[in-house]
Amino acid sequence: MLIGIDDTDSPQGMCTTYLGAVLARRLIRRGMRVCEARLIRLNPNVTYKTRGNAAIALRADGDCTTAFDIACHTVEELADFACENTNPGVVVVKDPPDPAIYWKAVRDFCEIDEAVEILDSAGAQYRGYKNSRGLIGATAAVASELSDATYEILTYRHPEQWGTLRDVNRESLFAAEEATFPHTWDTVDEENDLVVCVPHTPDPVLFGIRGESPAWVMMARSMVESENPGLEQIWVTNQGTDAHLIAGRAGVLREGLSYRVPGVVMDAPETGTGGHVSFTISDAGSCVRCMAYEPTKNFRQIVRALVPGDAVIACGSFKKGSINLEKVRVLSLARSAMSRPPLCTACNKRMTSDGTGKGHKCKKCGAHVKDPEVTEIPRTLKTRWYEVPPTARRHLAKPLCRGVSD
Repeated sequence: MLIGIDDTDSPQGMCTTYLGAVLARRLIRRGMRVCEARLIRLNPNVTYKTRGNAAIALRADGDCTTAFDIACHTVEELADFACENTNPGVVVVKDPPDPAIYWKAVRDFCEIDEAVEILDSAGAQYRGYKNSRGLIGATAAVASELSDATYEILTYRHPEQWGTLRDVNRESLFAAEEATFPHTWDTVDEENDLVVCVPHTPDPVLFGIRGESPAWVMMARSMVESENPGLEQIWVTNQGTDAHLIAGRAGVLREGLSYRVPGVVMDAPETGTGGHVSFTISDAGSCVRCMAYEPTKNFRQIVRALVPGDAVIACGSFKKGSINLEKVRVLSLARSAMSRPPLCTACNKRMTSDGTGKGHKCKKCGAHVKDPEVTEIPRTLKTRWYEVPPTARRHLAKPLCRGVSD
């Protein structure tokens, strides 16, 4: 059977993965075998998400009704029902539903009625709490198909420590990254000298290590020095897979979806208030603005190096008329040149404009030259992919150390 749970946390506390880890142990104590734990990230642009928009699914052997009762009891005990936006859902089903609901929940928006219809047709046991929105994520989690998968080991704090300052040795995290990268990633942001894998919210998570296999995340985890965790769980997940990205074209993008959009840079990137950098790309007569916000740090320097005529693929979420960049591929580079009035060969003085379309004239001797002096500017960019730093990376975004998704 598959057990799906979603929407049990809030910005003030709890974590659906922690609840799932507790549930897995309760099922085992009741004689059931838990074969797999899945952490499924859904559309990151959903406005009513609590934090990272994650649902969980446990694959287990045992009696469905018993598992459903245990799951509901666990949710009722641990979920943060005090939060207005916390609306849990619990699902138990023998066989996974059509994965179409998973892909829609990752790439688009789903309604509660859609989830309920699928659950009814699958003969599932389910329960929604409050407005039942969590049934969407719980259904998507049990329907998930992971053609590409990564792993994360999450360590959880003892309940009496929740909300207090976390004790994780910073140097050990950087050492773990150095020893295991690129097989693990996003533990730290070396270029910006920041720790990434330790949250700052008052939830149960102590830290998490992401990587390509259970063995690699365990190796990195073994190097981390920290307070004694109360619980640890390895999750198989769709994080770091670009599962949220779909092919798109300028002019036909939908709000809240995430795309790969080809285009040609139309204008020189501009830095606005707050350090945000913007530019426009065009494709087949339609244009769309691209944004590199201040939290993307050094990635903005890449964006600033673009010039009109560069061909790119922009990847990111389309929100409020802009693509919020997660990565960009430079396909080809335009020639960049600077023109200025030429030197007079007789006087060795810089000429001045003789009027629009009239060329240039030497003020001293009157010599006339039609064309300006053109100097080509060397380009620093290469034709390849560029990505935001780990500190700004979304859960679903595929890091370049894993390869690229063309």
